[in-house]
Amino acid sequence: MTKIKEKFNLFLASITKSKLFILLAAIFCSTLLISNILASKTFVLGKVILPCAVTIFPIVYIVNDVLAEIYGFKKATAIICIGFAMNLLAVIFYMIAIALPGSDAGTSEAFGKVLGSTPRILLGSFTAYLVGSILNALVLTKMRDRTNGRYLMLRCIVSTVVGESLDALIFITIAFAGTMPTSVLFTMMGVQAAFKIAYEIVIYPLTRLTIEAINKLED
Repeated sequence: MTKIKEKFNLFLASITKSKLFILLAAIFCSTLLISNILASKTFVLGKVILPCAVTIFPIVYIVNDVLAEIYGFKKATAIICIGFAMNLLAVIFYMIAIALPGSDAGTSEAFGKVLGSTPRILLGSFTAYLVGSILNALVLTKMRDRTNGRYLMLRCIVSTVVGESLDALIFITIAFAGTMPTSVLFTMMGVQAAFKIAYEIVIYPLTRLTIEAINKLED
């Protein structure tokens, strides 16, 4: 762990906070775009059905924590809005590409199935993302101000619980209500939120390491 920390700090020493902000924004938007492509497919984990987006979407919240903690709520919200705009732009061009006549019927059909998310899934994904991400950043920064920057782990976990819980509630309700039994939907919400929160806890040492290292950088 010590060697990893030394190498990580050496890498960060070569850049400034403003340059790193651009990199974090790029990671945030990239993982968001990938997660929304994966959201249309579900998989079975034991006896629970989950959207495949849970494999990568927690990274969006982790980067959100770093952005909010280091750069503040306003800048974090700006990146959240940029991510929303980029995702919307991607969806528009997916639709255009699907509408264009394909040279191969099989390929065109497969392309449409992968990228042609239903309006319900898109609406659920977009709404859940905006509400969950903004609340995550807001809770973390409000708690930071009230605790004078202490209790980082508690703040990261609490903000994730709030953001991810609402994200799961909104997305599952809008995207899948009426297509599955209510008991299955509630189970999906609970397991999805729990999975993402557990992800945040497991990855917390890296989150803390990143925040501590960035705080040492020059502006």
